[in-house]
Amino acid sequence: QAQLVESGGGLVQAGGSLRLSCAASGRTFSDYAMAWFRQATGKEREFVAGISRSEMTYYSDSAKGRFTIFRDNAKKTMYLQMNNLKPEDTALYYCAADFSLIPGRRWGQYSYRGQGTQVTVSS
Repeated sequence: QAQLVESGGGLVQAGGSLRLSCAASGRTFSDYAMAWFRQATGKEREFVAGISRSEMTYYSDSAKGRFTIFRDNAKKTMYLQMNNLKPEDTALYYCAADFSLIPGRRWGQYSYRGQGTQVTVSS
């Protein structure tokens, strides 16, 4: 059973960058498809980016071109590099993992989920 711990959130000005990390416990990290989700206050949780076991990547329209998801299986860690941040990126960011070939876009598809890290972008 995996445990996921996010880190790297914080307060940044619009146009700035942050790198989120998701550290996983367990012995089968490389077998997980993984993803980042976010939830802004008063809004539904939404898919941001996903990465498959074979490191194929998937992005939401809002993340495409600004965010990069990648993983380091040796460190059992997944990352989300976020550039050119906008105030509308402000949200609680969660990582998720599941034993599937490709990452789904629905939160409910994931067996393992983190507690979240807050990202706040000021204008």
